[in-house]
Amino acid sequence: MPQQQTISEPSSFSGVGLHSGNKVNMTFLPAPPNTGIRFRRIDLDGNPEIPATVESVSDTTRSTTLSRGNIRLHTVEHVMASFRGCGIDNAIVELDANEPPIADGSARAYCRMIKNSGITLQVENRRSLVVTEPLSVSRDQSILSVLPYEGFRISCTSSDDQGRLTQFYSLDITPDSWEREISHARTFCFFEEIEQLIENGLIRGGSLENAVIIRDDAVLTNEPLRYREEFVRHKILDILGDLALAGHPIQAHVIAIRPCHRTNWELACKLARLSRKTAAPVRLPTRLPKELAGPAAADIDRIMKILPHRYPFLMIDRILKIEETTITCLKNVTVNEPYFQGHFPEQPIMPGVLQLEAMAQAAGLLTLNKEEHWGKIAYFLSAENVKWRKPVRPGDALIVEIELIKFRGKVSKARGRCRVGEDTVSEAVVMFMLTDA
Repeated sequence: MPQQQTISEPSSFSGVGLHSGNKVNMTFLPAPPNTGIRFRRIDLDGNPEIPATVESVSDTTRSTTLSRGNIRLHTVEHVMASFRGCGIDNAIVELDANEPPIADGSARAYCRMIKNSGITLQVENRRSLVVTEPLSVSRDQSILSVLPYEGFRISCTSSDDQGRLTQFYSLDITPDSWEREISHARTFCFFEEIEQLIENGLIRGGSLENAVIIRDDAVLTNEPLRYREEFVRHKILDILGDLALAGHPIQAHVIAIRPCHRTNWELACKLARLSRKTAAPVRLPTRLPKELAGPAAADIDRIMKILPHRYPFLMIDRILKIEETTITCLKNVTVNEPYFQGHFPEQPIMPGVLQLEAMAQAAGLLTLNKEEHWGKIAYFLSAENVKWRKPVRPGDALIVEIELIKFRGKVSKARGRCRVGEDTVSEAVVMFMLTDA
């Protein structure tokens, strides 16, 4: 079974949004296994994220819009097509506006971003969505069908209401064929549609630099067509991006007649439901963080070889991720913790000082895991800027994140944060000293 993939290094691109006309800076970032694709609005307080799933879709008028609460993000289909076409399973997309830059109207710039970054294999296996029975959706003149197939193929017929510029193209989608045959195809529209689009507040950033305009029998463009069937190939690009919202690579043959974003999304919804039905049931505790879907960097046996702490004062159950200057750990908070008997019997809450102790132990693990420090003990010296923000209760999975910010001689300083899900519950800067056991 193939492994999941993410990008190796951050990569950035700037431009304007097609429909909003807003200037925007966009950065692709690596992400852990099982993250999927997530869009992060760094121009808003708290840097809120929107997962790229069918459930997040709020509008399919001329493009695909994702929403979470009052936060909206328009025209995500080209970015999603690039990730799926290049075989990227997990990534964070940071933006400082409400729409990715349209670039030249194709996905070429996004593919270059991914190539410049490089691709990294991850330890988790990739699960494909295998279609075993025919599926179909239809709306007005748009029809999409899915048939069982050994690979992933899209066959598409496109035209306008008058049957103009009818084109057909069919292709097995692989990273090579995606980049070569589909990614360069630009967005397009018919001249008579422009006035209505402008009246609806769309294409404010549109121009011949990022779109092809069709007027009667003439094609208006700032360069020759890149493919003989460029229009239908761009439709395939949109299909690929919209179906990526189903959450997994698809093994099937997709047959599309006059596709649109609405029918693409409806088919993606059906495929997502199919994926959930065929997935093995997993029972997860409340508020389980996404990090727990991956393997442990170190289990409790390894932790007990490094730390001298024992019951009831060992505050780390698992190391989720460890790098040169950062560590992410897990503490499973259960109702059996002895301190809940008195803190408090009617309203059990994990004491804040024990969250602080968990940060100190995680910081000790980060330092003591280095070969030159084996056999030493980390003594907690002090804490600064301590803040407790939200209560931690039985059933919570406490994620402890530490970043080493100073190491001089035997004394170290680290910045710590405890969270439950995405909510920060406490934070502090801790100082500790290494000494011989």
